Amino acid sequence: MESKAEKTKALIIERAAHAFNKKGYHGTSMSDILELTGLAKGGVYGHFKSKEEIIEAAFEYSFAKVMNELVLRIKACDNAIDKLFAITDYYYNYTLYSPIEGGCPILNYSSFADESLPGLKLLLNKASKQMLLSLVQIIEKGQKYEQIKQSVQANLAADILYSRIEGAIMLSKATGDPLKLNRLLDELKSYITITLKA
Repeated sequence: MESKAEKTKALIIERAAHAFNKKGYHGTSMSDILELTGLAKGGVYGHFKSKEEIIEAAFEYSFAKVMNELVLRIKACDNAIDKLFAITDYYYNYTLYSPIEGGCPILNYSSFADESLPGLKLLLNKASKQMLLSLVQIIEKGQKYEQIKQSVQANLAADILYSRIEGAIMLSKATGDPLKLNRLLDELKSYITITLKA
């Protein structure tokens, strides 16, 4: 059972995660976090030394939430192609309905993570590598069971898949056209079927 202190810390992280993902680091003030949580300064600073610590915890929370949802979809599939389709399907309408308000945490946090936030940059690097490694593992296992062509370079295919998903989210968000994301994901599924599938 969570203690009161643990519940308070979790509340701060959850509320801050949505705010940072929508408004960014500079657009989210400590006053915003206080207002969102209903806590006094001491209530927040009793758990976190700085705004930087809060954003790092908020990113970890956001990324874990996305990964947990993706893993559930992937594990429900029996073969590599279906697993890749489950990933693309997860992102349909993502700019409208994402588990963390504001869209993709990796994409959003990357837009403001600079040298002044070294801890966040490190977490983003680790999260991106984890996403890519997951794709590589799906592709290599698919090759082992002859579901994916042997000629496919797993690392390159993972880079293509991941960059196209992130790029589609960015373009959809930038143009304010959520259908653009879905059309690009359909094209990505064609890439999977034509270029990757054995």
